[in-house]
Amino acid sequence: MSTSASAAKLRVGIAGLGRLGRRHAEALAFSTRHVELVAACSPVAAELELAAAEFGIAPEHLHADFEAFVDDAAIDAVVLVTPTSLHADQTIAALRAGKHVFVEKPLALNVEDCERVLAVAAEHPQQVAMVGFVRRFDPSYRRAAEDIEAGRIGRPFLVRSQTCDRNDPQGFFVRFAPTSGGIFMDCSVHDIDLARWMLGRPKALRAFASGTIALHPGLADCGDVDNGLAIVEFEGGARAVFYASRTLPHGHETTTEVIGTEGTLQVGFGAARDRIERRSAAGVHHEVLPDFFERFREAFALEMVDFVAACRGERALTLTLSDALEATRIGLAITRSLRSGLPEAV
Repeated sequence: MSTSASAAKLRVGIAGLGRLGRRHAEALAFSTRHVELVAACSPVAAELELAAAEFGIAPEHLHADFEAFVDDAAIDAVVLVTPTSLHADQTIAALRAGKHVFVEKPLALNVEDCERVLAVAAEHPQQVAMVGFVRRFDPSYRRAAEDIEAGRIGRPFLVRSQTCDRNDPQGFFVRFAPTSGGIFMDCSVHDIDLARWMLGRPKALRAFASGTIALHPGLADCGDVDNGLAIVEFEGGARAVFYASRTLPHGHETTTEVIGTEGTLQVGFGAARDRIERRSAAGVHHEVLPDFFERFREAFALEMVDFVAACRGERALTLTLSDALEATRIGLAITRSLRSGLPEAV
């Protein structure tokens, strides 16, 4: 990319302005350097009204139709925060329209769709395509990965990682379950990507999963659970253990432990919201994290910074579409095992 092109602002359009989409839009509009949020797409009229009112997007760049959105000549790059079932086709459409693409995880709910995206991306090597595995951009996880790469815990051979959300008595996850791909594809796909990253990207061989419904019986209709456990075996002897939950009473807990031949490291234990502890006759207490976004607020910002820098030709991405494909492949094997009750080949 030329110096003048690199100096210009990256013009971004966002598709999807729900819970996470709105936060991405706020970051792009107000706090990410070298970016201008110029367009938005949503079939929901209220979301387009919000895009105009809060982000100042002009009426001619507000799109209810996705095809018109990716064909908008004002856009250099798109950020896709849409339902997972749409990710693959929308990513392909954006690449073919000449746009850089950031797409939220997972890339797709089946391997075939992931492979279709990789094939089209290979035909457009000049464009950036990135999947939102946000934990890779969290400063604590980055330092942990650097420690592992530097050999500070010897050879890593076991990862234990969990994604546990606060219980939602209103049942959002039950309503979301028919399109989420299940608890492991929705929650544990982050842990799967982290495990591969910290173990050196080994090939997964076999998975086994089990789960239970503790609080949300409506999940049974989708073959899903609200608490799940999985073990994945990797080539070379490494292993990973995953726990996913939607029923914690107190808050959000994302934790990871990596065990090596010469030491261990832990990330995120304690779920503390800040560094304040209160001591009284009732015990020792601290505030807990309410949700994933507060835990990874800084990581979401850094993730978008890396995407923008890659689009501007300033640095190469280390997170690849192949990583997203493997996370989906492993997540699907875990989900099959949950439903069959048997070990499944990856």
